[in-house]
Amino acid sequence: METSVEISMYPLKEVYKPEILAFIERLKSHSNIRVKSNRMSTQVFGEYKNVMQIITDEMGETMQNPDAVVFVLKLMNSNRE
Repeated sequence: METSVEISMYPLKEVYKPEILAFIERLKSHSNIRVKSNRMSTQVFGEYKNVMQIITDEMGETMQNPDAVVFVLKLMNSNRE
C-alpha cells in the first residue's frame, strides 16, 4: 500500500532551522521514499512500511537530542504526490 505523510517539526528552541534541515536531509538520504519540502511542512511518499520505518527511525534520531521537539504528522492511505 502506498502512503503520503505530511510532517511538521517544531524544535522548541530559538535556533531551530539547522535541526529541521538536518532532519529533512536525513529523510532525503533514503532512496526508497520520495521527499518534498516547502516552508510549512515536508511530505514523504512511498510504500507504507518503508515510509513509517524511516520516519520512526529519523524522528527517534532527532529525539535523542535533549532539546524538546514537537512532530505533527498527517497520514493518508494513498500516494498523493
